[in-house]
Amino acid sequence: MQRPRRIAWVESPADSRGAKVGAGQTESDATSPSTEEEEQGAPPPRRGNQVREELEETAAGAEDDQPLLRGIFEIGKKSCDVVLSAKRLHWSPIQPESPVGGSSVGLQHKEEYVEMKDVFSIKLKRRRSIGQQKGGLLLGITIFVCVKRGNKLKDSIINLSNLSEDHCHLWFRCLKEILNGFPSRPKLLKVFVNPSSHRREAIRIYYEQVAPLFKLADIRTDVTVTEYKGHALAVLQECDLKSFHGVVCVGGDGTASEVAHGLLLRTQIDAGRGSDDILVPVRAQVPLGIIPAASKRPAWRPLWKPYPPAEELEVGRDRTLAACLGAFQAAQQKSNSLQVTLSGIYQRGSTNILAHTLNGIQHTLTAAMHIIMGNLQAVDVCTFSSPTKLLRFGFSSMFGFGSRTLALAEKHRWMPSSQRKDFAVIKTLANLKPEDCELSFLPMKHSQEGVKENDRKKQEPLKSDKKDQWCRIQGHFLNVSIMAIPCLCSMAPRGLAPNTRVNDGSIALIIVRNTSRPEFVKHLKRYASVKNQFNFPFVKTYMVEEVRVQPRTGKKCVTEDNVNSVDSAEKSYPWNIDGDLMEWASEIHVRVHPQLISLYGGSVDTVDNPKESCSCL
Repeated sequence: MQRPRRIAWVESPADSRGAKVGAGQTESDATSPSTEEEEQGAPPPRRGNQVREELEETAAGAEDDQPLLRGIFEIGKKSCDVVLSAKRLHWSPIQPESPVGGSSVGLQHKEEYVEMKDVFSIKLKRRRSIGQQKGGLLLGITIFVCVKRGNKLKDSIINLSNLSEDHCHLWFRCLKEILNGFPSRPKLLKVFVNPSSHRREAIRIYYEQVAPLFKLADIRTDVTVTEYKGHALAVLQECDLKSFHGVVCVGGDGTASEVAHGLLLRTQIDAGRGSDDILVPVRAQVPLGIIPAASKRPAWRPLWKPYPPAEELEVGRDRTLAACLGAFQAAQQKSNSLQVTLSGIYQRGSTNILAHTLNGIQHTLTAAMHIIMGNLQAVDVCTFSSPTKLLRFGFSSMFGFGSRTLALAEKHRWMPSSQRKDFAVIKTLANLKPEDCELSFLPMKHSQEGVKENDRKKQEPLKSDKKDQWCRIQGHFLNVSIMAIPCLCSMAPRGLAPNTRVNDGSIALIIVRNTSRPEFVKHLKRYASVKNQFNFPFVKTYMVEEVRVQPRTGKKCVTEDNVNSVDSAEKSYPWNIDGDLMEWASEIHVRVHPQLISLYGGSVDTVDNPKESCSCL
């Protein structure tokens, strides 16, 4: 009786670490990946005489196109002539000779190729019997390729079948040498996983989807599962990052913000900078990767379904909430199109805005492939500081409605995550009130191309300090957004700050003045559409370099009917910084620092699937 056999990949010694990717399988296809990394890096720009530079580039290009190896492999059940160069691998089917006097029409086949910069792993494929750990019949070489579909990245396989040991080993060694010539791809990563993120699915998603890909690319990892808020920050302050090629966080925007802050803070410590030396922070030497640990979610239910009817709410304490819910329920009965993406926009951790902005899509494998391929993008970062010390680093912030919503959600952490965030949005809308503060900002010296003409015409007269051209605005504001990145997401296809980019050295200052609740809700509805969300008389936008926010305590505002009143003084004020809550009582100074950190990701201006279901009113 013949023993059953299986197919397995040959594993290098480096594959002994990491998660298992699957045992050998029967028949001709294998699914157990071992890895060989390939790295993509743009060479530094040449300097010198322009003619000499062009000649060098021409000579280098010609050298890259020189064939290194040529052989015959079976690809897709067809015998092919395969040619390998340092730049690409291309093949074409071998054509049979036409008989004398015969026609060769219809025998021509188009040559196919794959760029070597898109290859991230090379494997030897063998057939092994069940229980056999080493050796086996060599079947050929398998090449793992990164394929792009829109903003999404996927892995693909090309099998080169040949039974010759010497022939396959020669090609295998040459392919690995080419892959080793891409130095920007990481080989050792420090990984932080937030187990509480995304319905507690982060650990499962990492070990089932991300870790196998890292092993396939021969990337070693040091994984830390965080146990409490601030754990990643504490580890980064003590960890020696010189041996790592990158830092990766698996979770939401709050996790990413904490890790980015810790990474930059560690860089300042290594450079001998103190917390007071914040004018020119040192650029992070280790890049950061952000993996959104979110599986495909079902369509969100309307916000009011988990809550009791308005008439059943307790009279007195919940009277305002009951009135607000009753109004929303009445509006829903009249129209089913009233959808506002409040929970997603103002509860940042649930939307992975940072990952969306970098990759254009919330897709775990895409984020992992950008890390494997070494696709880096320099990103602007803001410092948030008091007059005496640095408070934290961050990419974007909200003061007012966005921060009050987050603060209220943090006080109700005993509630389920989705209900807690929805409840916080409803409650904050019911108690909508503006902040009395003074805003000072330094406008950009050069006008930004992304600012539309109608946005510039809307800007009101400002008080200007001629000494350094600072402008001041005083008043009552429902929300103030300070964003150094566009904050793209499926719930806001234009982005929360569409006038800025991730690395243009500017801050988008978006001010929402005090207005009635219905008008404010109309403004919020615009984020979910392609219409201009700033086309309201109470919304102003500015492109600035620095911003100071000074709350004015102990003052009240006299308002008209249907306009919100102002509370008396508070001891401290909440800030929503990348979905993370920070409370501070006095002035905060926000500065943008161009390209202060490198993040793994691609360059995108729009997002895939902008009509994704989300929390709605």
